[in-house]
Amino acid sequence: MAIYKLNDKLEYIKEKPFRLEKEIQTLTENNLSVVFGLNLIKSEFAINNFRIDTLAFDPENKSFVIIEYKRDKNFSVVDQGYAYLALMLNNKADFILEYNENNQKSLKRNDVDWSQSRVLFVSPAFTTYQKQAINFKDLPIELWEIRRYENKTVSYQQIQKHQAVESIKTLSKKNKSLDTIAKEIKVYTEEEHLQNVSDEIKELYEKFKTAVLNLDNIEVKPKKLYIAFVSGRNIVDVLPQKKALKMWLNLNKGELDDPKGIAEDVSYKGHWGNGDYEIKIQSDENLEYILSLIKQSLNKNRK
Repeated sequence: MAIYKLNDKLEYIKEKPFRLEKEIQTLTENNLSVVFGLNLIKSEFAINNFRIDTLAFDPENKSFVIIEYKRDKNFSVVDQGYAYLALMLNNKADFILEYNENNQKSLKRNDVDWSQSRVLFVSPAFTTYQKQAINFKDLPIELWEIRRYENKTVSYQQIQKHQAVESIKTLSKKNKSLDTIAKEIKVYTEEEHLQNVSDEIKELYEKFKTAVLNLDNIEVKPKKLYIAFVSGRNIVDVLPQKKALKMWLNLNKGELDDPKGIAEDVSYKGHWGNGDYEIKIQSDENLEYILSLIKQSLNKNRK
């Protein structure tokens, strides 16, 4: 993707390639929270015969995340990714110990949602074969392309799956080790969140989704407990219920301007989504107004 600086005329900005994988690793580890919303646990984590480039923890999903950095293109992202996942699931105590030794907060095995474990590969470029290899709807492996430019600009771009409908389980049934991992790790989809709701709520969700995605460059990321709408950070988290949509705006108490008072302050009680404001709707009657509230969260949280 070409990048230009806007003066009187567009000025092309040259890419400044990374010479070493270590450069990519250092830059990413120093900015894990900003780029991925993750906490750094350990750089160069060695266990058994493996050395993990970056071990991180996802506080939203309460899960471990393994990050690997690549400059060469001759590796299988699926085979290597599943090897790391198998390493993690077979050595849970070691991962928890590493977390506890590098954090003030103590973590217990039951505090971790192992089903949400994932592997991220970060590289300046991936081959067409590698991009196609992740085109499964439930694969816990992500590819991120990183680019650096001469004006001190860096971009991280996730490789999106294109209309993925096939499950990785179709391959894992032929491979015992893959099958074991596939049974323990779960990648959630919108369809699963919508399977027990009424047709009216499905239609309402699709209308809501279309309206939110038209606001900006927003991604839909289904999680275990809700469907997240993300632009840098979570903007709004949505839980489809049988006869309603429940959502949480990612704003702290006192940050929302809500003249109609339709958002409930839930800062005083436990709830699933991010933020202190909850809205529940059964129709599109107030959709335009709700979008104005979501825009407030978008302006605060987007990158």
